[in-house]
Amino acid sequence: MSDIINEFNDYRSKMNDKILADNNKIIKRIFNLDTNAFQEGALDVKTKELLGLVASTVLRCDDCIKYHLETSHKIGLKKEEVVEALGIATLVGGTIVIPHLRRAYEFWDALEEAR
Repeated sequence: MSDIINEFNDYRSKMNDKILADNNKIIKRIFNLDTNAFQEGALDVKTKELLGLVASTVLRCDDCIKYHLETSHKIGLKKEEVVEALGIATLVGGTIVIPHLRRAYEFWDALEEAR
């Protein structure tokens, strides 16, 4: 697997473990809420991931973008679907999100290469 993917996942896992080890009730509930929000419901999981990707891009959160890209890739979203969602995010977010768009493309390419 690509270094960019491994580095992201290793750091995320290490820091999540450290954060959750503090046993802060509020933080644990937020993590739990996040996990449950992306479960199948009135909206299917693929739609929720694309919504998360758009929101993360507009909010300019590179870690969030990578997380949603990797999850989108794992659940079988096609590049065309992801790119269309990123297009909406760029339209809504404006040109300030273009650097995040570049990194999103780089990360998606790494996911595709690791396949």
